Amino acid sequence: MEERAAAGARCRESPGPLRAAAVPYFGISVQQDDILPGALRLIQELRPHWKPEQVRTKRFTDGITNKLVACYVEEDMRDCVLVRVYGERTELLVDRENEVRNFQLLRAHGCAPKLYCTFQNGLCYEYMPGVALGPEHIREPRLFRLIALEMAKIHTIHTNGSLPKPILWHKMHNYFTLVKNEINPSLSADVPKIEVLERELAWLKEHLSQLDSPVVFCHNDLLCKNIIYDSTKGHVRFIDYEYAGYNYQAFDIGNHFNEFAGISLLLGTLGPHPEPVLHHQLRFPQVRSDPIQPVLHGEASSVCLGDAKVTSCPSLPLPSLPGRLVLWGLVLLWGPYPRTRWERGQVGILGEDSTSPHWVLL
Repeated sequence: MEERAAAGARCRESPGPLRAAAVPYFGISVQQDDILPGALRLIQELRPHWKPEQVRTKRFTDGITNKLVACYVEEDMRDCVLVRVYGERTELLVDRENEVRNFQLLRAHGCAPKLYCTFQNGLCYEYMPGVALGPEHIREPRLFRLIALEMAKIHTIHTNGSLPKPILWHKMHNYFTLVKNEINPSLSADVPKIEVLERELAWLKEHLSQLDSPVVFCHNDLLCKNIIYDSTKGHVRFIDYEYAGYNYQAFDIGNHFNEFAGISLLLGTLGPHPEPVLHHQLRFPQVRSDPIQPVLHGEASSVCLGDAKVTSCPSLPLPSLPGRLVLWGLVLLWGPYPRTRWERGQVGILGEDSTSPHWVLL
């Protein structure tokens, strides 16, 4: 009886708006610098039949802001649980309640893994087998086509009759507020004044809003490491839904090519391949709109793209580029973020002298 009461005290339903299904919440905090003890406590709650001494762990190091560890007992990682710990102060950039809602929404449409629980500073979810793509994979016609199809599928998620507004301007406003309140002193001399940035943001909103790009459900963060290719099932799935939400369709397409290489482009380690990337970018809208019926394990899996068709104009993704770069440029300007992440060497985005960022790329 006492054990049952204690378990009830440890686990409660996550607060916040109604979701597709109740998500258990555990009052456990996992230390960023020492993940394993907290992760194993969560595994005891989620998989009580696992013997602690048999639990294996694997850390993933590709993440920029969050920490991720896999916990499993089978060699093939069946029933593997991923424990993701939020980065320091990222709640100022990311609406975590909205992230959980997006997770559940995408799961309901077959576009996301199972969400097992949330905890004080993170969440646990199902491991999806496959390979995280790299920039070189974007040029492979088969994978390029699968990425376009998956994006089109997500873009067809309906809004239940409502008319959603794009989150781009809301995000920019939030980031700009952070910049104004806590601008990074080491960068303030190298960038325009706040008043100039405000005028440029107003100009961007005025002109980009006139492009009439459809507002659809978007991932908004499609760098390659957020795309998992499962060769056995012949499909790709997108992961990490921190920035997902309704946005301009052109933004999601342009964003994919803008940051598909992650930080490799900023670091100059990707190599000079602008022509193939531009070629694929110009073909992306056409591939999305093709009537495609892929065959998976002998079964036809039709994807209706009717609501996700894009304008045939080949330059459609290009107008989203200024908005995307300004959005992340504001994050770079925000004082705490570079100091706690980049200037400590956790992400090498600064120049060789560790004082001058590559603003030419922004």
